[in-house]
Amino acid sequence: MFLFRKRPVMPSPADALPGRPNPIPTAETHFVNGNPLKGPYPAGIETIVLGLGCFWGAERRFWQLPRGVFVTAVGYAGGYTPNPTYEEVCTGQTGHNEVVLVAYDPAMLPLDALLRTFFESHNPTQGMRQGNDIGTQYRSGIYTNGPEQEAAAKAMRAAYAGALRARDFPDITTEIVPLKTFSFAEGYHQQYLAKNPAGYCGLGGTGVACPVGTGIAA
Repeated sequence: MFLFRKRPVMPSPADALPGRPNPIPTAETHFVNGNPLKGPYPAGIETIVLGLGCFWGAERRFWQLPRGVFVTAVGYAGGYTPNPTYEEVCTGQTGHNEVVLVAYDPAMLPLDALLRTFFESHNPTQGMRQGNDIGTQYRSGIYTNGPEQEAAAKAMRAAYAGALRARDFPDITTEIVPLKTFSFAEGYHQQYLAKNPAGYCGLGGTGVACPVGTGIAA
């Protein structure tokens, strides 16, 4: 997706594109399970926003989890431009990351298990890139809702950092910050790989496992 089109450097807020006051149109329901993308979500459902490279393959990784995910949606977070378009994000001048919103039931899918899927589905040591996809929109990031999510994410990052360091990987570059805004991406991006099964995925991984509650796996 738009390889090598821009420098992998975050713009300043003053240099970011101006954007627009209103959200861009998107799909109403999930193409795979029919649930509403924007809610309302059932009681007990929590949300977290995750960036792990191209959001087409990243979203599929989470909607394919066997239980506990109510809905997924792709969008943009971590930047400055209000209500950006995909084309604007691809310029590198919005500061946004391609991300997946995961609405999940923590009683069926504990947050630690969700974060384990996140870390084991991409290489979190590459900075402003994921594999051949280079740019600020492909950085590894966790955008949290509340202090409990932030603490869990930081603890999981520390566990994986130790496991990766033991295998001579570079340091983890995953940013963990409170979610300020999430902008839904255009409708054609939602569940893209369900609509286009042969489409580009882009996900890799490190092969390092860290099972929750058991320490670092060999």
